[in-house]
Amino acid sequence: MLTLHQAAPTFTLYDAYQAQHSLEDYKGQWLIIYFYPKDNTPGCTTEACALRDDNEKFKQLNTKIIGISTNSSKSHLKFSENQSLPFTLLADTQGTVSDAYGALFKLGPLKFSKRHSFIIDPSGKIAKIYRSVAPGVHSEELLQDLQALQKAFK
Repeated sequence: MLTLHQAAPTFTLYDAYQAQHSLEDYKGQWLIIYFYPKDNTPGCTTEACALRDDNEKFKQLNTKIIGISTNSSKSHLKFSENQSLPFTLLADTQGTVSDAYGALFKLGPLKFSKRHSFIIDPSGKIAKIYRSVAPGVHSEELLQDLQALQKAFK
């Protein structure tokens, strides 16, 4: 199980446009990694749209957002376009990254990402872990926690 202040598990995954992204790409800035179950479902859409609507606030805090689910890049492209999402969605089709972060749920042959989030600090360490996420208020919760964490980080 992951703990605060440990190095975030590394990953390399593809986005909706088949571009590769790695944790290393985000060193030196704050990063939110949010795992979610399925593109184009009510809770996941609510959460993604709240993050979208607050995207400028996250930018002002030098923070990037990455969404990860077990959906395909093609599914992410449709979801991202339908909801005008300004942040990256990564396809963890094998569930290996979700598993490394303790966010993989398996039920027989089915597997999907649980709704968990992580704030990663500029040095690549886990600054905050969310194992219980309410889609409608999570973006505001992340913003408040980011501000407090950034003040303490200096």
